[in-house]
Order: sequence, then structure tokens, then C-alpha cells
Amino acid sequence: MLDSLAHWLALREPADAASRSASLTRAIVDALPRRPPLRIVDLGCGAGSNVRYLAPHLPGESHWLLVDRDPTLLSEALRTLRPLRSIVIDTREMNLGVIDPTIVAGRDLVTASALLDLVSASWLRALAGACRAAGAAALFALTYDGRSRCSPAEPEDDTIRDLLNRHQRSNDKGFGRAAGPDAVAVAERCFAGEGYHVRREPSDWVLTPDARELQRQLVEGWAEAAREIATEQSSMIDDWLQRRLGHVDGDRSHIVVGHEDLAAWLRNA
Repeated sequence: MLDSLAHWLALREPADAASRSASLTRAIVDALPRRPPLRIVDLGCGAGSNVRYLAPHLPGESHWLLVDRDPTLLSEALRTLRPLRSIVIDTREMNLGVIDPTIVAGRDLVTASALLDLVSASWLRALAGACRAAGAAALFALTYDGRSRCSPAEPEDDTIRDLLNRHQRSNDKGFGRAAGPDAVAVAERCFAGEGYHVRREPSDWVLTPDARELQRQLVEGWAEAAREIATEQSSMIDDWLQRRLGHVDGDRSHIVVGHEDLAAWLRNA
């Protein structure tokens, strides 16, 4: 399972980097203090892709705390990030099911990638409150927003997407019932309620036929989630999956997956 997760994270990293909002990255960097070193915490850091993307955009030295519950991924992050210049890295193995304000305290920036759709509304409220208490800015990338589009189209595409979104909203990964596709809107309300200026930008995956393995794992994951929600429709889901994989293997599949990035900084910062 850990090897599978590490493979998935490595597979998606190029698509993530290509999809992120450059304008929000610039906006949050401009909102950060000018005194080095910048102190940053990356929540649910995985193998360090968020650091690899953000670090080159930061002025001067930055000190990072990488937080994840998976020690194998933390070790991989440390190994792959060592060559980067101007960064200092600490790690903490931690279950993030409950926000610990001490990991946010003293930070200039709180960031995460592909995390918010897994957490609950109450978790997001607690995070916004902890960020406000610390005076920290926030940047959250690549949150799934419930949209997808496949070409060539199949008649069941909308049904599969609706089942996936239902699955996301009923999911609990230890953070409480997930906000799922509503997460960016919920996060915006939470941070705005704490006095933050909030900006959102699309960061959609646009997957072309050459992203064959990523597309294959993506649609297989969609089918698995759909079956968990609607076991009585398994035959329809399996038929859809075989046709969808046929498009992938035939190098004719284009998939767009809706994501959003969100940046938040205090108005008086």
C-alpha cells in the first residue's frame, strides 16, 4: 500500500506542477515577510512535491517543517529534497486528524497540496483559527472541486462523476466527514471569517493521451469509489471502466479534472 501511494504521488507530480496557479503563488510570496528565513509548515507533505514546487519561488532561505503520518514518505521527502539549496528541513510524523496549533505557531506560511477535499468543515475552521493566531498566510493547492470531463465521452460519465462526488462527501480519512468538492468554498468562508483576504484560481489537470498511466490509475480509482457508493450498479461501472480504459490504451483519451488553488493572507499584512 505504501509503495502504491508513493508511486501515485510520483506519477501525479508533473501534472500537479503544470496545473498550479502561478498567479496565486506570486501573490502569496509577495504577501510573506521580507526577513529571512521564512518559516513554513507543509501539512500532509507526502514525498515533498509541494516543497519542490514552492521553494524555487521563495526569496532567500526557508525553513520547512514537513508533517505526515507516513514515516516512509517523510524519509523519501528528506532524501529527494536534500539537493535543494537555501532550504532547511525538519520532519514530524503525526496524525493530522486534530489540528495541533503548535505546528502552526511561529510560521509565516501554512501550505498543503491535494489535502483539503479530504478534511472536514470543522477541521478547516480549526486550521483557519490556528493560522490567524499565528499570523500565518496560507496556500492550498490542487483541491478537487467536483468537476471532470472525459473525451471521447461515454454515456455514464456524468453518473460516475456524481457517484465519486457522493463518495468524497461521505469519506472520513480521520479528519471527520470530508468536505469533498465543497472544500475550497468552505475554506474560503473559514479564512475570510478570520479576517483574511482570500483568492481562488483554477488549477485543473488537463491530461492528454501521453499521460496514459496517470489516466489509467485515475479512472480505476473513480470506478472503485463509485462501486463503494453504489454496489448495485457494479455491472454498469465495470462496463464503463472497460470502455474508458480502451480509450486510454488507444491513445485517444483526454481528461480534465477540476481543481482549485486558494491563497489567504491577513489584510493588514
